Amino acid sequence: MLVNADFHVHSCFSMASSKDMLIKNMAPKSKLKGLHLLGTGDAFHPGWLDIIEESTTYSGDGIYSYDDMDFVLTTEVEGKSRIHHLIIIPDMDIAHELSDRLVSKNKTSDGRPRTKYSGAELLELVKEYDCLIGPAHAFTPWTGMYKSYNSIYDCYETAPDFVELGLSADTFMADTVAELKDFPFLSNSDAHSPWPHRLGREFNQIELEDISFSSIKKAIKNKDIVKNYGLVPNLGKYHMTACTKCYKLIDPAIAKENNMKCSCGGTIKKGVDFRISEIADYDEPHHPSFRPDYVHLMPLAELISTVYDKGVTTKTVQGKWQNLIDTLGTEIDILINVDIDDIKKIDSLIASGIEGFRNKTLNITPGGGGKYGEISFDKKIKERKVAKRTTLDNF
Repeated sequence: MLVNADFHVHSCFSMASSKDMLIKNMAPKSKLKGLHLLGTGDAFHPGWLDIIEESTTYSGDGIYSYDDMDFVLTTEVEGKSRIHHLIIIPDMDIAHELSDRLVSKNKTSDGRPRTKYSGAELLELVKEYDCLIGPAHAFTPWTGMYKSYNSIYDCYETAPDFVELGLSADTFMADTVAELKDFPFLSNSDAHSPWPHRLGREFNQIELEDISFSSIKKAIKNKDIVKNYGLVPNLGKYHMTACTKCYKLIDPAIAKENNMKCSCGGTIKKGVDFRISEIADYDEPHHPSFRPDYVHLMPLAELISTVYDKGVTTKTVQGKWQNLIDTLGTEIDILINVDIDDIKKIDSLIASGIEGFRNKTLNITPGGGGKYGEISFDKKIKERKVAKRTTLDNF
């Protein structure tokens, strides 16, 4: 069975997460997105584990269900050198035991625990309990594994189970690094809120025998990822080298000459694009035979926001998003599969935006320094938008 799965999210207990990141909110929003399986996130936090147990029905073999949405226990841990690791956990008993064993001062105050364990030590610990582990957003400049190491084996000493690409990278970028040819890639949202432009903005389509931890483990081990879905990478907020204060994009060579300090006084952060170029073995990607297609996505609500020049969480944007979902199906289908003519019957401007996304004619200002990239429309879409506004103003 084909399953759309987003393994990396956070709960209401994580720093900078929405208080609405609760099972009761995550489940319905994930279904509207088109997901079938969601990671719980934060599964070493005792309070969050209590909420999971209270909110869900245990379906067996590591799966916890609520409102026709299935969850598997996952967590992100910050280890030595501030490197983030994603862990997929077999069941609640193991989550509790690992939480007890993990040496961390903020374990009860933050959903993402911090520890002094190295990647190798953390891998050794969780492997005692049959967990899956790999670097989270492996290339990002603050907490990605490759910001500290030139090789994944320098971090873990032995091979982890997967590599999570992160929002600022895709398969085409990562497969320029020769040592990654043996690893399955995961693309996950790292969502901190249940808004539709956050949950499931990246996900994996996986072939599973059934929805269970055993099947998830087998699929990842056997590299049965059918497709990766994720953002156009230059929409990621660390794609390009940029200042973290004024967000100006800066040539990496110039940034180095200036000791990574911007003229505004801010700190310059090395972009994922440049970091991968530093460790790349090939100019063009060398995809191994098992590597699936990478399908680029763009959050539908952000596209609507750009079309109507309204904030993404405004009633206008969310109302139009909900109307499309209610009429045409899941967000994923609307972005990729639904006939443009059917979308035009509901909203011709949004249809033009989706058509631009599919045809790759949208303009993207790349993200960097902690600011997401921005989309804009070509001249024809702008003209249609102005014409419609003029018409409406005449009534």
